[in-house]
Amino acid sequence: MNTPQAIPCTGDAGDFDFLMGSWRIRNTRLSKRMAGCTDWETFDARGTVQPLPGGIGNCDDFIPTTWSAGYIGMALRLFNPQTRRWSIYWLDNVTGGLDSATDLLRPPVVGGFSGTDQGVFIGTDTFEGQPVHVRFQWRKKNLATGSPRWEQAFSNDGGLTWETNWVMEFSRATGATR
Repeated sequence: MNTPQAIPCTGDAGDFDFLMGSWRIRNTRLSKRMAGCTDWETFDARGTVQPLPGGIGNCDDFIPTTWSAGYIGMALRLFNPQTRRWSIYWLDNVTGGLDSATDLLRPPVVGGFSGTDQGVFIGTDTFEGQPVHVRFQWRKKNLATGSPRWEQAFSNDGGLTWETNWVMEFSRATGATR
């Protein structure tokens, strides 16, 4: 499966510094993906983002407060200084982030910010047994709130059309500082 668009380069290992610290996360998630669904569910979560040693990246936790009892997720973001690109992996306590056929990490999305406040990260994966392109879009400052915003979208037509299926709006946790 070919990548549908060029993957942007990023500036440096500090591109996600804006995300460090503790957050309240408002999630809006499409109830059924890739099915023409227009029903959305909304729920809250909390998360904390921490740098990895040596400036190689960062990781966060994602803990819903009411949705999917017991679910825990984690993003692992790794920076490659040679290509100046980020690889973002999603891990959770349902699959471990592992492909069930190979026991290897599921493919990352790869990209960067290209010197702007918006980052684009593209990858390939499978959804319900079918290949899909996956796109993450990060905005360091959402125009409406001034806080970070993340969106996930899938494409099953080689990137011609995209279905946004998850949006996260971040706000600093009470008492949290950066």
